[in-house]
Amino acid sequence: MTNNPWESIELSDYESHMKLHTVRQLQVLNGMMREQLSAWPVHSVMILGIAGGNGLEHVNRERYRAVYGVDVNGVYLREVQKRYPELEDILHCLCLDLRTESAGLPPAELLIANLLVEYIGYDCFQKVLAIVKPKYVSCGIQLDTGETFVSDSPYLHAFDGLDDIHSRIDAAELTGYVRGAGYTCLGTKEYPLPNGKKLLRVDFKTGKESGSCSAIHNI
Repeated sequence: MTNNPWESIELSDYESHMKLHTVRQLQVLNGMMREQLSAWPVHSVMILGIAGGNGLEHVNRERYRAVYGVDVNGVYLREVQKRYPELEDILHCLCLDLRTESAGLPPAELLIANLLVEYIGYDCFQKVLAIVKPKYVSCGIQLDTGETFVSDSPYLHAFDGLDDIHSRIDAAELTGYVRGAGYTCLGTKEYPLPNGKKLLRVDFKTGKESGSCSAIHNI
């Protein structure tokens, strides 16, 4: 029995579910990653919950000198390395459970966490920020529409164990925790999904400024 249910989910099941025409989260997250990787003048990025590396094709080698891919599933990380041999000299895969093993994370200028905070919680994410000390933080979360977090699909039962570690994330609460770690909100952007759900991207930069995060503008 594994300590983290993500260790027992087949990558093929995860990706097949996420790219279904009724779900389309793989495609939407790919576009989000393209935007995140090009938004700021940084040379290093850490991607939490990298899974199979969706979006890594958007890494600009003229800009990035280090890309850290973090995931609890070592099989996922080995697949990432196979899929992106062109990044071999700058891609560093780290197999860690961020709920208990974040202390060894290296620093990075940009931290990307898409559909990740839901599985480690606010407190653990705040600890990650304190260790990595990124200049910019970009989070993708699923907005609570009252529906089940995992969309219905033929692969639904592959995710049965996730209920044990999943928590619904509130954008205002997430913003409060990231602000508490010393960051200012830059903006938000919504990404509609075909089944009525939405993803929300929330961006931050280091440094505290006056004003309310509830009034942040759209990216």
